[in-house]
Amino acid sequence: MTDTATLERPAAQKTEHFDVLIVGAGISGVGGAYHLTQQCPGTSFVVLEGLESFGGTWLTHRYPGIRSDSDLYTFGYRFKPWVSAPIASAEEILRYMGEVIEENHLDDHIRYGHQIRSASWSSKDNQWTIEAVRKSDGSLARFTANFLWMCQGYYRHSEGYTPDWEGMETFKGKIVHPQTWPEDLDYKGKKVVIIGSGATAATLAPAIAGDCEHVTVLQRSPTYFIPGRNANELADVLRELEIDESWIHEIVRRKILHDQAAFTQRSFTEPEAVKQELLAGVAAFLPPEEVEKNFTPTYRPWRQRIAFVPEGDIFQGIRAGKASVVTDEIERFDEAGIRLKSGKHLEADIIVTATGFNLNVLGDIDFVIDGKPLVFSDTVTYRGMMFTGVPNMVWVFGYFRASWTLRADLIGDFVCRLLNHMKEKRAKKVSVALRPEDKDMPLLPWIDPENFNPGYLMRGMHLLPKRGDKPQWQHTQDYWAEKDELPAIDLDAPEFVYQ
Repeated sequence: MTDTATLERPAAQKTEHFDVLIVGAGISGVGGAYHLTQQCPGTSFVVLEGLESFGGTWLTHRYPGIRSDSDLYTFGYRFKPWVSAPIASAEEILRYMGEVIEENHLDDHIRYGHQIRSASWSSKDNQWTIEAVRKSDGSLARFTANFLWMCQGYYRHSEGYTPDWEGMETFKGKIVHPQTWPEDLDYKGKKVVIIGSGATAATLAPAIAGDCEHVTVLQRSPTYFIPGRNANELADVLRELEIDESWIHEIVRRKILHDQAAFTQRSFTEPEAVKQELLAGVAAFLPPEEVEKNFTPTYRPWRQRIAFVPEGDIFQGIRAGKASVVTDEIERFDEAGIRLKSGKHLEADIIVTATGFNLNVLGDIDFVIDGKPLVFSDTVTYRGMMFTGVPNMVWVFGYFRASWTLRADLIGDFVCRLLNHMKEKRAKKVSVALRPEDKDMPLLPWIDPENFNPGYLMRGMHLLPKRGDKPQWQHTQDYWAEKDELPAIDLDAPEFVYQ
């Protein structure tokens, strides 16, 4: 049988070589590019981005009200002061990232519209060969690189996750996922049902409620939120004192991280007290019966991400009667809306499925190691960033209980230190390998589901590498430990193998 994909394979042009190839121009990739320029001068590198511009999440997500769910003092880079309100819109975040690119002349290194199809490692040549399709003309671009830095994130940008509910095909209105929000979607005067209970639903509902006839958030179970002012009092006071913005950024950043560490620790040591504090925040806006019915989760705080709700806007919308929350399960869709298992019916003109992501494992790229396809789930992770049997590659996987960028910066330091170390040793290849004492180590899921268990991670856990029961072979998700541990890694420890 003829392989039509082979017949349609675009012609490749001249192969370009770089010391480092960064995958993705989102928050991690742009940060990685900055760190290379600062810590590895003279290193040649290229950033390949499949989209038409930088930004990743903040470019693809275009639903009304799109904003961060954590503060920009810690979600922003440590090297670039954040000078606006802590919770920022996608537009503000993109502007901030654009300034980083412009101020550090990174644009010359970024190739947009390059969709990577494959990455092959050759131990004979000690380099990666990467093939990408240029979206502009469909031609094939080929690159070789000594080191691969995966900064593509953890979910598939092209499509979100929508469960397959019975009767969806009979619904006469529109079904929309926030990740692929149509620019021409007219929701004015319409009845909208948003399925989901996370940060996206909490952001979208108040953003459209003023224009809709009514917005109903339908959730299977409640989640935790932190309502509060979209301001930082410490930052405001320091600005009144005319303190330099770089100092303000560092001081406020440290204070937020100090408070977050205490809050996270308390969620384990005194979960009931933390739960009551979180519920009290919601109760400041809503009556007790509403809090009890729709905003009291059954799990302890921090088993899933907790979103900050600026000014309590979703709760204000509920109090004003423009929005409502229903806690129930879906029986089926019908022509006019959704029938619930309780027997109730929700009428809708538009149904928004804010139901999560599809996990993206290594950018959906076909990886081959010395001629053999890589089975990522067969590897063991080294601190959630390197993997046994995969040479000269680091993956940025950020934090859930703290800002993603905190880990992107830490890993940026690690990669640059590793590259400089390899240069000093005149090593062409580095990999991680289990030591003799790790031989009988139990292999466990990527992350302990008892501590953190969002749906997208549970659905895709079987695709991810294993972890061990020793510090080197775990992805702890603990920024407050890693901020000291990662800079102190001994690059000549026995788990590192150089050639």
